[in-house]
Amino acid sequence: MNDTKAEHVPRLPHLVPLGEATPYAAQMHALIERSPLFENFNLAEIRLLSHFMHVFQAGPGMELVREGDGGDFMMLIIEGSIEVFKQDRWNAPRLIAMLDPGQTVGEMSMIDGEPRFASCIAAEHCVVAVLTRESLARIILEQPVLGAKILMELVLMLSKRLRQTSAKLVSYMDKDEGDREAN
Repeated sequence: MNDTKAEHVPRLPHLVPLGEATPYAAQMHALIERSPLFENFNLAEIRLLSHFMHVFQAGPGMELVREGDGGDFMMLIIEGSIEVFKQDRWNAPRLIAMLDPGQTVGEMSMIDGEPRFASCIAAEHCVVAVLTRESLARIILEQPVLGAKILMELVLMLSKRLRQTSAKLVSYMDKDEGDREAN
């Protein structure tokens, strides 16, 4: 179906490659109820998507993504959990999220090519499926219906995150204004 030439395998030297994601398709599909990105995908779509992904493992404490680094891929957590850290104004890492199987990281950098927003560290042994920007482009060309669905789900997920972040910002602004009025 699709070639698996070396140039299509993501270069992640700090992670242990386990090969193509196809053997993990059923396991990935079992996680869709917990996956904001893939919750509307059926098994056939996940199987097709898995042809364009590669699986890697990381040990506890291993850095999967470093804040500020360039990035052209996203990861779907298949096993384990990942801690997400963001540098605060004093350059100290602050834990901002804990991600479990079915959740994804790196979508923003995969899409826009901008530096990574946060660092991701394996909290325990992890297995992740990786989708690169190049593979997403191949999906769009070779499987346009699947590509359109992935893009639409990415837009919806990122839009939801932006709305949640905006609501938090307004809440903090309201709190700050209330604190100033009290003084």
